[in-house]
Amino acid sequence: MKPAVSIIVLNYNGCEDTLACLRSLEHLTYPNFTVIVVDNHSSDGSVEAVRAAHPNVKLIETGANLGFTGGNNVGIRYALQHGADYVMLLNNDTVAAPDMLDVMIEVMEAAPDIGVTGPMIYYYSAPDIIWSAGGAIDWARGTTDMIGLNEEDKAQFGLSPRPVDFVTGCCLLARRETWERAGLLDEKFFMYYEETEWCVRAGHAGFRIVHVPMAMLWHKISIESRASSPRAHYYMTRNRLLFLRRTRAGLRPLMFTLIEYTRMIVSWSVYARWREKRPLRHIMLRAIKDFSLGRFGPMAV
Repeated sequence: MKPAVSIIVLNYNGCEDTLACLRSLEHLTYPNFTVIVVDNHSSDGSVEAVRAAHPNVKLIETGANLGFTGGNNVGIRYALQHGADYVMLLNNDTVAAPDMLDVMIEVMEAAPDIGVTGPMIYYYSAPDIIWSAGGAIDWARGTTDMIGLNEEDKAQFGLSPRPVDFVTGCCLLARRETWERAGLLDEKFFMYYEETEWCVRAGHAGFRIVHVPMAMLWHKISIESRASSPRAHYYMTRNRLLFLRRTRAGLRPLMFTLIEYTRMIVSWSVYARWREKRPLRHIMLRAIKDFSLGRFGPMAV
């Protein structure tokens, strides 16, 4: 009997994407998985649509928008309580290759010290262009980066599992023991940086984090739209500081980060070429202030 895998798909007013994701999961060739949809109090008819189209999917309604962290934690607790050997976090705006789960489980079953894996993730709109081949942390500067971002896939990452500092929560597979020893996602983050901090914890708990190039996933993401989103910019600014604190990264990366933030705000204020960034200045200052005052969780309206 193959290990039992629970796939958690978090939904918040993303009905069409969620339905498309669930349709792609129906084509997975792995023989022993269940799907858990966690709905963060959607108002777009998602709950009714999922229930009608996929009656065999476990649907959990949170009754509130708990963010990426809180919503996924609801699903993780349910999965572990109901006997999952592995738990996967999967964004609702993704489409998986049919053998993706087979490949990832095969890698993990062959090496018990691998606690976390992530697939090769491509842009849905550009199927051969990489969005993530795992992630790297620069501890000196306090920065995190997607490996392979915007590169055409020319097999430059090989065909074998490779160690990385973290894998994105867009698709993160972890064994039961990893969740039990590292704990759940830190809900102070709400969204962004939470999986990176969690992977650091998993590493400290003795597990390897691995990127699996042979497993493939396509993500419906636009970097340009996220970069211009005030909400995303708030969380990325605040949570980078929270990440450095949580991981006890030290004074050097914290100072580098604050200097970088200062330079960004000054550049956006002074130089004409950054004129379109000026509306984000007050968001950035608010994020820094909220961090300094210990205001975490969802951004206050």
